[in-house]
Amino acid sequence: QVQLVESGGGSVQAGGSLRLSCTTFGYTYHSYCVAWFRQAPGKARERVAAIDSDDSTRYADSVKARFTISRDNAKNTFYLQMNSLKPEDTAKYYCAAGCSIGYDYWGQGTQVTVSS
Repeated sequence: QVQLVESGGGSVQAGGSLRLSCTTFGYTYHSYCVAWFRQAPGKARERVAAIDSDDSTRYADSVKARFTISRDNAKNTFYLQMNSLKPEDTAKYYCAAGCSIGYDYWGQGTQVTVSS
């Protein structure tokens, strides 16, 4: 059974940093696509960063140069390093894995709150 478990969310002041982690169980993801999404109350879900099957990375314009997605294959874990956080980054963040449209597997979400 595949499971994605996120950690690392929390509260931080604007300008601060957080690192989210997503550990996968029962799924060898390193050859596949992984991504981080976020959803704020009343807003649509947004993909903020992704690693594709060819190891290329993509970022939403709103987070470029501030967020970095990476992975550690040995730990079956991928990360989202978030720097220079802004109040508008406040959302619930979800990790996802798999190369189908819409991804195959999802984590339960972790809350990130940025105060001004």
